[in-house]
Amino acid sequence: MTRTRTGVALVFVFGLLPICVGLPKSAQAQSNSQGAAQSHETQAPLPIQGGGSAAIVSKPALDNFAWLEGRWRGEWGPRVAEQEWLGPKAGEMLGVFRVVEADKTLVIELFTLVEKSGGVDFYFRHFTPQLLPWEKSDATVLNLGEFDENKFAFENPRDGMPKRSILTRIDADTFTSRSEIIPDSGDMQVVEITYHREKPAPEKPSAGSVEHRKKP
Repeated sequence: MTRTRTGVALVFVFGLLPICVGLPKSAQAQSNSQGAAQSHETQAPLPIQGGGSAAIVSKPALDNFAWLEGRWRGEWGPRVAEQEWLGPKAGEMLGVFRVVEADKTLVIELFTLVEKSGGVDFYFRHFTPQLLPWEKSDATVLNLGEFDENKFAFENPRDGMPKRSILTRIDADTFTSRSEIIPDSGDMQVVEITYHREKPAPEKPSAGSVEHRKKP
């Protein structure tokens, strides 16, 4: 799935960014230690993991991912990852994602969750800020494997870049993305990033409404 570009290997899954070159080991350790997950405010509260076994979802559907709708932000070392999801419609969910370090955009990603008769597949493709595609072949696809109401594990049937990508939700405004990368040579690498929901800023009152309140 991953393409090597100017010596930097990048893998992006649900906004998960393992940049395997140039990240300090301390930042990598911090990333690997992060963990969280999330659900949308309009849904019933989810139990915190560890408080009992989660109920098993009999059949995966896009509705199981509706809580992703909205804007999210995560930090990984010096980098900031932002993503935004549209809700389920016509058998798919659409997302856009970018990673920024300082004043430089490292990558833009488009991704979809597509509902099929056998489950849900995850497609993604990477672009430069000028929308030049990184991948010259088809989009990368991962298939939904093991899952319950709080945890969804996508598996790559073609290679190990990544081999598994796991999305876990813990509360209404937090989730984690975990990527298990198995390169052609070397040990497996695990990167985990925590994302938090970005809520819209409260609207400022207009000048007219302020003047109206001042009147006796």
